Amino acid sequence: MSWFESFILGLVQGLTEFLPISSSAHLRLTAAFAGWEDPGAAFTAITQIGTEAAVLIYFRKDIARIVTAWFRSLTDKTMRSDHDAQMGWLVIVGSIPIGVLGVAFKDQIEGPFRDLRLIATTLIVMGIVLGVADRLAARDEIGGRHRVVRERKTLKDLGVKDGLIFGFCQAMALIPGVSRSGATISGGLLMGYTREAAARYSFLLAIPAVLASGVFELKDAGEGHVSWGPTIFATLIAFGVGYAVIAWFMKFITTKSFMPFVIYRIALGILLFILVGTDVLSPHAGESAG
Repeated sequence: MSWFESFILGLVQGLTEFLPISSSAHLRLTAAFAGWEDPGAAFTAITQIGTEAAVLIYFRKDIARIVTAWFRSLTDKTMRSDHDAQMGWLVIVGSIPIGVLGVAFKDQIEGPFRDLRLIATTLIVMGIVLGVADRLAARDEIGGRHRVVRERKTLKDLGVKDGLIFGFCQAMALIPGVSRSGATISGGLLMGYTREAAARYSFLLAIPAVLASGVFELKDAGEGHVSWGPTIFATLIAFGVGYAVIAWFMKFITTKSFMPFVIYRIALGILLFILVGTDVLSPHAGESAG
């Protein structure tokens, strides 16, 4: 992998990680469209450490408060009813599904799941799911004729059951094209949470899963055509760009709909099917390095 390729892929990772459009799919598609070799699951997982570092910094106050309360709750029983301490446990509980399924389906994640036809399908299907979830949220928030405004849940309403559902939604992102934030935010909206609450928990929930995945894949870094230097460079680019995107996205969702992302996902999925169907792209383009 050249330094130019690593720059572009790091840029794509930073731009797409927090948006509900799937960063893993865009890394895969960028390589396929450019005629490069697939950077592979290991490269993707490691560059995500950069974007998660952006999450750690952006939510540093929330994370420090949650971690402190969680540790105190281990010895102080009175702290166990504290919301921040409970959030610590809920992040742990919500991380279980992706941890188990990630290990169980590791071979599929690094192989068959990277087929461009599957990516096109997940882009479209999850785009429709996100669109439905967004419309339901808008209906509750705006109300309308014969409908009253319905109050949506916040993170203070989050319990073990909903935490696990969030976790299983996140695990769906093991398939490129689903999108970690897209799946968890959609799940949250369908369960009745506000856009901001669903997005905030989605980002917090991703921290242990992404960091664990990145550390686990470190052993495979530097193998094949992807060397350590470009991988680290891409990770740094992803961090800088990712921080800017997450700051913008958290402001965007407080007043705007997810529909632009829905339209983009569906359009990209259809375009991908056309390109593969007309043999412009092979469904396995660049997989030799994957």
